[in-house]
Amino acid sequence: MISYEYPLNEKIRTLLRLEDLFARAMHFIERDRSMDHHAAMITLFEILEVTSRADLKSDLLQELERQKRMLASLHNNPAISQQALDEILNEIEQASGLLHTMSGKIGQHLRENEWLMGIKQRSVMPGGTCEFDLPSYHYWQEQDANARRESLRAWLAPLLSLRTGLKIILKLLRENGKVFNFTAHQGTFQQMQGGRVAQMLRVRVSRDLACIPEVGANKYAINIRFIAANYAAKTTLFEQDVPFELTFCSIST
Repeated sequence: MISYEYPLNEKIRTLLRLEDLFARAMHFIERDRSMDHHAAMITLFEILEVTSRADLKSDLLQELERQKRMLASLHNNPAISQQALDEILNEIEQASGLLHTMSGKIGQHLRENEWLMGIKQRSVMPGGTCEFDLPSYHYWQEQDANARRESLRAWLAPLLSLRTGLKIILKLLRENGKVFNFTAHQGTFQQMQGGRVAQMLRVRVSRDLACIPEVGANKYAINIRFIAANYAAKTTLFEQDVPFELTFCSIST
């Protein structure tokens, strides 16, 4: 099965983007080649752009506090594992503490580094970070892999509190999902919502079906079209019946 996640509001969309970017950055940082560390640097700049929203830290803190209150109310519920409940509450407490220690504007330590901002400015241009454009960056790329890795880790470290917080929220969101099995007849599916909307939808489709889901949703209806996986032609409907799994993911608000 191939799984596709579709955020249904801007807050979850931002968290999913950051989750992907942090994972990518940490993947490339742990590798040794200078090209891998260049990819990590570019990803670091992408994280900086996404986290530039002034309210991201407060959004995470508010959501963690909301989940903490909701979960704490489940104490003494015989249907709930008290050990698992205490573990997630402890994780939330630690994540909130880390976020509270973040001072100033998110990513300010990067913005104050003129050398990094020079690379960032050139990186948006095709081929803009070539050695003749940025000889000092070329020098850095020629240094020992461990030295480069330590620099990248130091630049990323002040942002990792955000990653800790968003991982908890997305974990709760994914675990609190209701799964249904449907069939998209002739590649199309619609379900009326009756005013109920999840915060994220997850669609799982067999790898044997050469199609890709396109999802549209609002408080009235969910619409899913399965598009033929053709990488050259214009978009065409996959005109076959497509069995799929649909998960409505939502956390208490």
